[in-house]
Amino acid sequence: MEKDKAYYHLPGLFEFYEFYRRFLPLFYGHREWFYDWCEIGSIYGAPADCLWGGGRVGYGDDDPKDVLKLMRDHGISARLTFSNSLLREEHLSDRKCNFLCAMFSGRSGARNGVIVHSDLLLSYLKENYPDLYFVSSTTKVLTDFEELRRELNREDFLYVVSDFRLNKAFDKLSMLTDIQKDKMEFLCNECCYFGCKDRKACYENVSRKSLSEDCPDHRCRAPHAGEGYRFSRAMENPGFIGISDIKNVYMPMGFSNFKIEGRSLGSALILEFLLYYMTKPEHQLKVREEIYLDSMLDIM
Repeated sequence: MEKDKAYYHLPGLFEFYEFYRRFLPLFYGHREWFYDWCEIGSIYGAPADCLWGGGRVGYGDDDPKDVLKLMRDHGISARLTFSNSLLREEHLSDRKCNFLCAMFSGRSGARNGVIVHSDLLLSYLKENYPDLYFVSSTTKVLTDFEELRRELNREDFLYVVSDFRLNKAFDKLSMLTDIQKDKMEFLCNECCYFGCKDRKACYENVSRKSLSEDCPDHRCRAPHAGEGYRFSRAMENPGFIGISDIKNVYMPMGFSNFKIEGRSLGSALILEFLLYYMTKPEHQLKVREEIYLDSMLDIM
């Protein structure tokens, strides 16, 4: 990776396959429409009904072979989101998840990875799929900076996605080593209430549902929870990282990896994220028109 570039890790590997099938040729075919200081580092996600899934419930029923081909055609790293925190030994033999790991661990094209929470799963993947790289999931909710530092020091992980509430801990972030900074991946556009005390419980609820456990839905008690995700509100979050922050604060400090959340949202919001974070203002209308005028896409 080039030091003077920001690398975005984008949501919806399976969930928004049709969207990326249209967007990626635009990004690489009209590179002048987009900022030259940013690149796509990876696209992450999981198909529906993945036992190892976590963070957010995955969906999407496109053929994994088509998904993998799209990533290979554009030289993009694919990340399987297998961040279930409650896995047990008997879950490791799941056929679907093992099939996906085997398929995506091939050496052709960009190296692919897995976003993981469970150390049990991590050990299993390291032994059985050594060609994959591993990303420590933000679902660990490491809000103590020393815990984050220890996670960064683990050789198991190529990247560590920090909790968004540490995004502005600049005094401590500035003290990280270059190796630690290279592994740091910031969650930019989180809309979750900054003072939330139930974030880990929310993620665990998703893990239980992925395991088909009979459990009630997690009821978010945060202000404005009933309104759903709003990018405008995310921008007001104390942990929000905008493009000015990326260019003028984080990149000069030596950080280069930035995660955009949204795989449980709709294509219209994903488009808005990519317009804001990657597209030059004078070309945003062109990109929006190209996407919206494609009748194959369900923008909602």
